[in-house]
Amino acid sequence: MRVKRWARIIPAVIAVCIVSLTAPVSDAAYSPPYQTLRIGFNYGSSALPSANLQNVNGLGQGYDFGYYNSSRSFVSIGAWTGESRISMMMDRNMSWNAGVGGGAGEYREGTSGDVVIGCYHVQLSSSYNTFDAAKAEAARHSNAFVRYESDRFLVLIGRYTSRNAANSAISSLGLSGATVNAGTGNTITVAKTGTNTILFEFDKGSTPLGVRPRPIRNEKPVTVFKERQYFGGFQYDRRSGALITVVNFVDTESYVKGILPYEMSNSWPLEALKAQACCARTYALSMLNRHNSDGFDLCNTAHCQVYRGRGSSNSRTDQAVDETAGKYITYNGSLCQTYYAASNGGASESIENVWTAALPYLKGVIDPYEADIASTASKYYWSVKYTPAQITERLRNRGYNCATIVSIVVTQYTPTGNVHTVTMTDANGKKWTFSKRAALITALGVITQRFNIGGASGTPAPASLYANDPAEQLDQSSQYYAVDSSDTAQTVPRDSMYAIDDAGDVSAVTGGSSASSSSGSGTGLVDGVFTINGTGNGHLVGLSQWGAYSMARYHNKNYVEIIKFYYTGVDVG
Repeated sequence: MRVKRWARIIPAVIAVCIVSLTAPVSDAAYSPPYQTLRIGFNYGSSALPSANLQNVNGLGQGYDFGYYNSSRSFVSIGAWTGESRISMMMDRNMSWNAGVGGGAGEYREGTSGDVVIGCYHVQLSSSYNTFDAAKAEAARHSNAFVRYESDRFLVLIGRYTSRNAANSAISSLGLSGATVNAGTGNTITVAKTGTNTILFEFDKGSTPLGVRPRPIRNEKPVTVFKERQYFGGFQYDRRSGALITVVNFVDTESYVKGILPYEMSNSWPLEALKAQACCARTYALSMLNRHNSDGFDLCNTAHCQVYRGRGSSNSRTDQAVDETAGKYITYNGSLCQTYYAASNGGASESIENVWTAALPYLKGVIDPYEADIASTASKYYWSVKYTPAQITERLRNRGYNCATIVSIVVTQYTPTGNVHTVTMTDANGKKWTFSKRAALITALGVITQRFNIGGASGTPAPASLYANDPAEQLDQSSQYYAVDSSDTAQTVPRDSMYAIDDAGDVSAVTGGSSASSSSGSGTGLVDGVFTINGTGNGHLVGLSQWGAYSMARYHNKNYVEIIKFYYTGVDVG
């Protein structure tokens, strides 16, 4: 965009306005490749020796056993249980430990305790084509259960802690043709929780066990895992041949309902919640298979998105999801990476100035809406202080062989006024430069890239400003003015300016490059201390959650308007 040149009687005459466009309800639709997401709960170092499930009263009655196919559909093998509390565990010698594993208790490897499940079983000689046929045979024996192995059903007896004990049982029971079955590294044993009663065993090679809650009438079943309630089914995978990776297979909309109240307060305005629901839904699909090497799409932590099921959802959050169901944020027909953070401190940031390569829809914007919530948003204003000795020690602890730091200055701002580069100088005159989010956090421990050094608290220094073209930089030592409807010149703040071009488009006045230079005067040292004052909380990329709150509550913006303000040139549909 080229900005019209105004009369030079005043240093710069710039029309200042905040755009309020009437946004459509939706645009072009996006069709996801799957309707079911795989959400990892426990994996890697957090994988479990056993995992409990419990039906929620009135919303489930027992479980079906099977597996999930490549289309993420549950394939029943006809096996089931009517028990409401079950535990999936490694097929090893396991003992019950009450009060651990989230308070409900869990099975752990070992043979101490009153409740022990041994991993050696007596296998009868016959196999069966159906679960019901095998179950009928198992009912004729004490302590017998059905095992699914290699697409056939077997009947196993007992739960012995040694092979010798199992062989002795074969002799004492007079079971001709019986053998000892000790399972494999893929076997999952299912027991009635807290007891030594084995309900079922599953071993289909590298295909993990799938467990789906059985509904009561037409009610959508809900299951408790680690004291939280979830929709969908579960998968149990002994990927390392030992501990169990737990994955929730859940439809997209139920997943978003389990995210929304943990990423945004369930009491916030409906339109803000709807914007967040679209962002969460879009982010999930844009990051599909992010954890594919672990056997699922996304984890349930802030590394992906915080997902904790039904606990904090309410009618408002469910309404926000239902009213935006199936709506995604796209750019030129492709799904967007919809990053979001708590607040931006007054301006979001282009992704290339924070992490990675540029994306056309993740451009920094001046955010006037956060001014309404600055005094109430959590951690909106923050400050970090260091003496020269402290900042020197911090750098040395992080591998920088520096002398005492005597100067810290911002040497490059982004067009939206956020910090791009900080330069430190030590007593020997050696300079140390830190650019973008990760390096600035490492060096200074800042919360955002929107800060000043050695100055007063509040708004950080503005970006370089331009008129007409990127080569014509405005003199920031001068005051700027706008002419109002009565032809009166009014002063305007230099860090939140907008201009209208001859096509009627309104844009923040910025430079043409991704980051602009600043000379960085002084040393940043005031009264013997480097004081860093900043605003905002998070990475600054994409949607500001507090900004969305302000737009919905104080400016009557709908969710599409909110989304289109923070993501440049996108469609919602």
